[in-house]
Order: sequence, then structure tokens, then C-alpha cells
Amino acid sequence: MGGGRLADKVAVVTGGAAGIGRAVSLRFAVEGAVVVVCDIDAEGGEAVAHEARASSPSSRFVHLDVADEASWEAAIEAVEQEHGRVDVLVNNAGLPYRRPLADSPLSEWQALMAVNAGGTFLGLKHGTAAMARSGGGSVVNVSSAAALVGVAAMTTYSATKGAVRAMSRVAAMELAGQGIRVNSVYPTSVRTAMVVSDARDSGVGVEEFLEAAAALSPLDGIAEPEDVAAAVLFLAGDEARFVTGAELVVDGGATAGVG
Repeated sequence: MGGGRLADKVAVVTGGAAGIGRAVSLRFAVEGAVVVVCDIDAEGGEAVAHEARASSPSSRFVHLDVADEASWEAAIEAVEQEHGRVDVLVNNAGLPYRRPLADSPLSEWQALMAVNAGGTFLGLKHGTAAMARSGGGSVVNVSSAAALVGVAAMTTYSATKGAVRAMSRVAAMELAGQGIRVNSVYPTSVRTAMVVSDARDSGVGVEEFLEAAAALSPLDGIAEPEDVAAAVLFLAGDEARFVTGAELVVDGGATAGVG
């Protein structure tokens, strides 16, 4: 395999079929990783894996329902059987949700928690077990700026991403002795298909939502998936060998203070 910042590393990316996960998968492939694109969307995941193979021929798609433990066990086993190890895990899969607290059913809170927080929990549990078997690795959990500041109508979503933040810190402490680093990134609104859902739940058009999101940033713009992928790349690779338990915010300064 050629060079690159992730040369010869085996990287598992959840939610890899679209948005941030797609951007991470393709950037990792360019940087020399064997990318395992994991998603519940087989068609989308296969398409991203096909793109990734242009840079990294051994990259592939593995079906994964992040909320299901048996699915995690099967996915990690498949990666170990084919590649012998897991070097990098990006827990990115997640669902959006915006609704006032009074209108938020407990059942929807539980369903979102199962994917956004439960998926990260299961990824940490099974992904790091594989890393421990091969001598260490790097985990990057994708949380959200909504875990750092209060945002109206996002109690449910913020709760799931706050759980990701807490798990990242604890896992960093717990797993350091096994050579496993655990870090997290905190994007604000990103120009992905999820923006359509956020705009709908906010009761505005997509362009209006994007303009409002951009206005929150001192840099006066909205993040692209590639911006988040660049942050994930740094934390995943050996350049960050002495970084664990860190929180990298990708929000154009939106949470830095009051403008």
C-alpha cells in the first residue's frame, strides 16, 4: 500500500454511506487506510466503498446496524477475519432530532438514544476489544456542538450527544493502558442531508436554516463534511499519538462565546 497519514491502517467508519461518514471514508482512503464503510444503508455504503477503492483498493462495505449488538459482533469479526485487526474506529452513525421538550415522546427519546448513544457504546465495547487484541488503536467519536451548549428544541438530541461526550472521556481514561486513544469531535450544523431534516423540524426552508446557522459563526459560514473529516483524520492518526480524551470543536467559533 502507498503512503499517507493513515498508511496500512484498517479503519472502520460507521454511518459511512453519507454525509460526514462518507467524507471521512473517502479522506481516509486517500490517506492510505483500508476503509471499512459500515452502514445500515447497503446501497449507499457499497457506493461509498466503491469510491474509496479508487484510492484504497482493499476498502469494502460491511452492513451494520449500530443499535444491534449482534450486528456489531458480526461486523468486527468480519473485519478481523479479513484484515487481522482494527486500528481506527470512527463512531459517526447518528440520527437528527429537533422537537420541543413537551412534544417529545419518551419512545422517540429511547429510539434516538439507542442509535446515537447506544451505537457509540457498542462501538467502543466491540471495536476497542479488537484493538486490544492487536496492541492498540484510535477511536474518534462524533458528538455535536449541541452537547456543549443549550439549544432550544434539542433536549432529546443533546442528551444523546452528551452521552457520547461522557463516554469518550471515560473510555479515554479506561483504555489508555491498552494503547487505545479515544477522542471526540463536535460539529455544529454541517451541509449534509441531515440539514433537510433539521430545517423541516425547525419549520423553515433549507436555505433559511442554512443562513441562520451560518450567522451563528464568527467565521460567517457553515461547515462542510470535509471540514469535520479533516478533524477526525488528525485525531485518528499517529500525529495525535499523545492526544486522548480531547474534544475538537468544528463550529466556526459558534460556541466560543457571545458575539
